[in-house]
Amino acid sequence: MRHLLQPRVLNQASIAGLLSALACYPRLSLWLARPGPIWYLEATILVCCIMLWGFVFAWHTPYTNRPVFVLNWELAPFIAATLTGIGSAAIYHLWVDPSLRPKLPEEYPPDLQHWLAAVPFVLALNQLLLIFAPFDWLIRLFKNRWVAASLTALFGACVMMMKIHSLTTPVAPLLLAALLAARIVAVFLAVLFYLRGGVLLVWWWTLLFESRHLLDIFGSH
Repeated sequence: MRHLLQPRVLNQASIAGLLSALACYPRLSLWLARPGPIWYLEATILVCCIMLWGFVFAWHTPYTNRPVFVLNWELAPFIAATLTGIGSAAIYHLWVDPSLRPKLPEEYPPDLQHWLAAVPFVLALNQLLLIFAPFDWLIRLFKNRWVAASLTALFGACVMMMKIHSLTTPVAPLLLAALLAARIVAVFLAVLFYLRGGVLLVWWWTLLFESRHLLDIFGSH
């Protein structure tokens, strides 16, 4: 806990949390069925992001000996992130999205405005909640990268199962197995890129993956 309560960590987490909350605003503003006023949702996200970024800034570098943000990427991790990002986007676009879109339409932006609002939300909140903060908390707890990565992947799979379980229409077993396998592989890749290239390399990989929606957006016009 001594790392978490350092003034440097609290300041960095506060700034990052504020930026994350601001990045989430465009998607919240387009969410017509939001359960509360937008200021309340933004305040909730701000508090949660400050806590989650606190985990990142407090424990990532001390337990991995790697910086949170890497500005000069090594060539091999960058090429790997680029190729796997494009490959994953192609696989989802061709085989997964056509089956999943009718069941989770809110996950597929209908136009460029919604895509531009969704991408900052995914980068600022989803990856923080599902990858960065859980991994750094777990590596602090177990002090083992493989254990932390495996439990982070299990956490991501559980979150996906909860989302699928809440659907009104059932998901075919084969599609469910494919989604869970893809989520586990994606988390392991994200953790690997996080360790080699920091937060920014994971964001680059995620941006490539999310760009697959542009094919449908511009293809429908």
